[in-house]
Amino acid sequence: MPGLLDKRREDRDEASIPTAGMADIAFLLLIFFLVTTTINVDTGIGMTLPPKLKPDQKPPPVKERNLMKVMVNAQGDVLVNEERASVAQIRDRAKKHVLNFGDDPSLSVSPDDAVISIKTGAQTPYSTYIDVLDEVWMAYREIWDQIARRNRLPGPDGGTAGLDQTYSSYREYYNQLGPEEDNKIRDVFGAQISIAEPDTGE
Repeated sequence: MPGLLDKRREDRDEASIPTAGMADIAFLLLIFFLVTTTINVDTGIGMTLPPKLKPDQKPPPVKERNLMKVMVNAQGDVLVNEERASVAQIRDRAKKHVLNFGDDPSLSVSPDDAVISIKTGAQTPYSTYIDVLDEVWMAYREIWDQIARRNRLPGPDGGTAGLDQTYSSYREYYNQLGPEEDNKIRDVFGAQISIAEPDTGE
């Protein structure tokens, strides 16, 4: 009897694990997690900075009338040229400053001379700073759209110079520029935005 049991144990197949199938499952799970996993990416504000000044070089002087000063304190209160204003008012104030063409002696001489300075406090809410910067950029964007639709640029002699055609928006104009073409709108109405050092309050 013991001999018969031993014989059965010898004839019984050993259990095996199908490793090939497990490898396929592991690969599919890897693909699934790669596709569905959300990766946090730090984003920032894209801005072209001016070249760094040499140690012995001073910043170019800016006439007081050409400078529109936007200040935001730690509580998020906004001052435009030392006058209280709301964030929503900045866009219209900026457009008026840039498009003054020397008419109002308290505003810029020309779009090329207009500078908009943004200064915050060290404790200014970041969201308020972004809102202010967005309003300034939107002011320039609306100016560029206006010029593209009207097909008119101010000429050096006080007259007007035309673009190649009339466009529905600045974006359409920009997308049709060839690699060797100058951006005439940006050449005349370039965004000159100064980000001043935050006020630490010390």
